[in-house]
Amino acid sequence: MHKDILITTTDFIPGREIIEVIDIARGNTVRARHVGNDIAAVFKNIVGGEINQYTKLLSESREQAISRMIADAERIGADAVINVRFNTSMVMQNTAEILAYGTAVKLK
Repeated sequence: MHKDILITTTDFIPGREIIEVIDIARGNTVRARHVGNDIAAVFKNIVGGEINQYTKLLSESREQAISRMIADAERIGADAVINVRFNTSMVMQNTAEILAYGTAVKLK
């Protein structure tokens, strides 16, 4: 169970004072595409439009990376994670990593 950790893409939290910078909090996941989704994507690419299977896969991946970042922030005793960013990179063909990271801080 996660405690209430504030997460923001800004470098401050309005109305709150940062009293300590702890460390970088990070969470990641590596996901592979499904061959069936690739076939559907080829057809969708011909007619155009959103490829829902990939949208869902990336959304779930981001949420998992955020959850793991929050768990990392809890582990190091943070109250908030500021300057949250996302990064993605290809690990191998048809496989990508989603990384969520930010600065774990203590609040007054």
